[in-house]
Amino acid sequence: EALCFLAASALLASLIGVIITLGVGGAPAFQRFGPAFLTTVTWNPVTDVYGAAGPLVGTIATSIVSLILALPVAFGVAVFLVEICPARLRAPIAAAVELLAGIPSIVYGMFGLFVFAPWFTQHIQLPAMMGAPAGSVWEGLTSGIPNGANILSASIILALMILPFIAAMLRELLLTVPPQMRESAYGLGSSTAEVVLKVSLPFIARGAVGAVMLGLGRALGETMAVTFIIGNSHDLPRSIFASGSTIASTIASEFAEAEGMHMSALLALGLVLFIMTFLILALARLLIGARKSV
Repeated sequence: EALCFLAASALLASLIGVIITLGVGGAPAFQRFGPAFLTTVTWNPVTDVYGAAGPLVGTIATSIVSLILALPVAFGVAVFLVEICPARLRAPIAAAVELLAGIPSIVYGMFGLFVFAPWFTQHIQLPAMMGAPAGSVWEGLTSGIPNGANILSASIILALMILPFIAAMLRELLLTVPPQMRESAYGLGSSTAEVVLKVSLPFIARGAVGAVMLGLGRALGETMAVTFIIGNSHDLPRSIFASGSTIASTIASEFAEAEGMHMSALLALGLVLFIMTFLILALARLLIGARKSV
């Protein structure tokens, strides 16, 4: 009991230590800039003026877009492995999915920078920009520098990173559905889609919410892969091909040479990211609790 209590206390103490470190370190930035720290775009280490709106918007945009791109594919992969895939192929494909989930983020970043970005520029960004009618909304949405480093390409790389993670979790959840439930549904004449949507998915709904939120949490905090390919601009992204930044990429890019108010601003960004992640996890708990009560 003493060892278990010590382990739990150490974990809680570490969490409190992180909060105190970020809060104390970021306090000068919050005191100097106030609420404007979260609403202004200017980020200028030369004049010691910092606003977190650019990285904040970039973090939210890339995370949401990557989740929208990854979730349908991850769900399809999980359903295929559990319901459709031939038995002899299930183990190799499942191992490949788990292997993709374990690849370090910097490898995804290098792939994005040296392989995906040039391909994206040549086959997606340039055709979309050249095909946009002058003065149209589409022209505004596709404006930017054709170098492959932008919000959309970073979101796609993030989607590739969280897709195997979510797919592996959904697969494990689908395997927990009692075989008798699926067999009974098939025996009543249900199709595969009906079994998945009306039997399996409701059974794993609570766990699926947790899996999706964990994937979103990983997207929010991803650092190196995004730093490689997002362009690292502190301006608000005004198109899908505009360069941007996230909180994690900003901290990773500037922490080494930061000092004084610059360091305080980065620690304040870390605190904002910590609060965002906490709110996401709290929302997941609320959603799971609501489904449990229903």
